[in-house]
Amino acid sequence: MRAPDSPPRRGPAPHVLAIVLAGGEGRRLWPLTADRAKPAVPMAGRYRLVDFVLSNFVNSGLLKIKVLTQYKSDSLGAHIARGWRLPAFLDLYVEVVPAQQRTGREWFKGSADALFQSLNVITDENPDHVCVFGGDHMYKMDVGQMLDEHLDSRAAATVAAIPVPVAEARAFGVLEVDAHGKVVAFDEKPAHPREIPGRPGWALASMGNYIFDTRVLVEELSRDATDDSAHDFGRNILPDMVARGREVYAYDFSQNEIPGAHEKERGYWRDVGTISAYWQANMDLVQVVPTFDLYNARWPIRTWTRPLPPAKFVFATPGEGSGPARMGIATDSLVSEGCIVSGGRIDRTVCSPQVRIHSFAHVEESVLLDEVEIGRHARLRRCIVDKGVHIPPGTEIGCDPEADARRFTVVDGIAVVPKGYRFG
Repeated sequence: MRAPDSPPRRGPAPHVLAIVLAGGEGRRLWPLTADRAKPAVPMAGRYRLVDFVLSNFVNSGLLKIKVLTQYKSDSLGAHIARGWRLPAFLDLYVEVVPAQQRTGREWFKGSADALFQSLNVITDENPDHVCVFGGDHMYKMDVGQMLDEHLDSRAAATVAAIPVPVAEARAFGVLEVDAHGKVVAFDEKPAHPREIPGRPGWALASMGNYIFDTRVLVEELSRDATDDSAHDFGRNILPDMVARGREVYAYDFSQNEIPGAHEKERGYWRDVGTISAYWQANMDLVQVVPTFDLYNARWPIRTWTRPLPPAKFVFATPGEGSGPARMGIATDSLVSEGCIVSGGRIDRTVCSPQVRIHSFAHVEESVLLDEVEIGRHARLRRCIVDKGVHIPPGTEIGCDPEADARRFTVVDGIAVVPKGYRFG
């Protein structure tokens, strides 16, 4: 959304630093975040949540990236260090920045405080503009298009925004904009979100992705550090900038163009902050024509994986008499490398690497993380099974809600078997 009568951008390409805020604890995703940061949660079989934002930056040609971490960041740091190596010879990088306590003995008190405590990553690079993006959403964005609008409007800050139903908007920052896209109000998680004029039932939500003029960002972070606030971009920095009349503009994410993308995918963005949202985002991927397309070679989602063998499906023995068939079958499913479907069946299921499905087992509408093993004759429906869990033969999950609730976390009918769980 360009400011009125603003001339197009001219001159050399700007120097841009990308910063990913990846220190989130993700309490609403518990128990998946019991042993890992939210951006490190496995997604879509072979990825981590952080891979989506990193892929967007790299695909957009933004190749100087800092990732700020804090909560249980070991697996996140290892994943980035092993898989996200850019050529240092060209001064390009994806670097993890752990919490440093540079301004005192306290850990990060909010998203803005995380960046204030890490101001050296900005001053050392000395960019013209800074992209500050969250590390735990699933979407595709050509960030260059948002950057172009930011530059053309001469904004102090630009906020990526997307229309969402009012009932969902209560979980986000809600923007009110004028006819030229300038933000005139910013309310974080309001009880009564403002509707978009002319579009009843819908509100304009912040995606938690921002581009700042560097000088403005440093000023605002320094100002906020001395205030009695939550030190958060959505609660404090952006609302305060809008209230003081600074030039904050909204970028309409639904207009972002991705090469090779189909129209169904336009504007797809998922905050996988809850168990239900996480499960649904995975189920979106197993549709015949997925809402979120992992197969678009012109906008690849990049990641690090181990050198594992191809997936294998074995046994094709028909049943005798009334007995069940012993066949390795997968329908409407994602099956990652190293998996073996050995005489069992999976349907509408996402399998991470090295999952093993034994004979006569049946798994449907489920997400199985790395090295999960499903025993013979087991039955699973609407489950999320965390890394390394062995489901004993004959076990049933998702068939008896009361029994599931006594053993596992159950959210909206989805049972979550935590990492390290041992069946008695």
